[in-house]
Amino acid sequence: MARRIITPRDIRDHVLRLGEKHPPIPLESVDRTVKDPRRVRETFGGVIDYLARVELEVDRNVLELLTLLPDVSETDRLFYADVWQPQEIQHGLILDRLQQDIDLPPADPNTDEVSARIRLLGSLAHLRPVQEVARLLYYLTGAATEKSAVVAYNALVDGLDRMGEDAVSRTVVQPIRRQEPGHFAFYRLSATEMIQQNVLSPWQLRLAKVLRRKSFVPVGAHTPQHRAQFGGILQTLGLAERVEDFAAQVGLVERELLWARDQGMRVPDHVLAALRDTLEQFRAQGAAATV
Repeated sequence: MARRIITPRDIRDHVLRLGEKHPPIPLESVDRTVKDPRRVRETFGGVIDYLARVELEVDRNVLELLTLLPDVSETDRLFYADVWQPQEIQHGLILDRLQQDIDLPPADPNTDEVSARIRLLGSLAHLRPVQEVARLLYYLTGAATEKSAVVAYNALVDGLDRMGEDAVSRTVVQPIRRQEPGHFAFYRLSATEMIQQNVLSPWQLRLAKVLRRKSFVPVGAHTPQHRAQFGGILQTLGLAERVEDFAAQVGLVERELLWARDQGMRVPDHVLAALRDTLEQFRAQGAAATV
């Protein structure tokens, strides 16, 4: 069956619906009652801390976006400024309050440091062909990030429910989880519309593939320490044993749009390699701690 043709109006309508149906979660709507703080801290403390940090780094993400896309479209601006950023900031604030409730230190997000790699690409972004490649990479990165979040929040809900921590599950994690699929859909729609409309020439698509292979990192895992922490999250949430399935979900959009002609490719190899590396970093960190 042929894929439905996506139009800019479809994407804008989606963003407007997101803003109407999913306003930022008010802090006062949250019940942070934790029945067994020590058990939650020991089991999911690392997960909550990581998620809080990543959600609070949204301000840096916006700086990166403006560096890469100086001529950002009105629909993209509407999404990141009026929908995505306000929602994500609230996610981070709520999770940060929760982790302090269970006697963990506050999150330590990087909110203003744009990497040299982003600045380098941004220095060329005034060239339209480069900005078109950067825009596709932005959508693919966003799709991978949001899909990772959906899977992680699903697993966290399951774990909290098994513990009987129904207040936190019901009023903290589940409301956050409900907002993430809409973000994923925005990135998927936007990337698909670019490919369907042949916005990028063949050489631009080849460049996008090269850059994607070289630049992919799991969400929030830009340092060796963060990569080890991400590997710990995979282990805690039961994703380490099915890392290929997780990689298939994370790389779903780029596989469809960039690698569809690579017959039999279920998982982009650079995605799987990056996830396996986080597990190796986590295990190496654990081994070093026992020496």
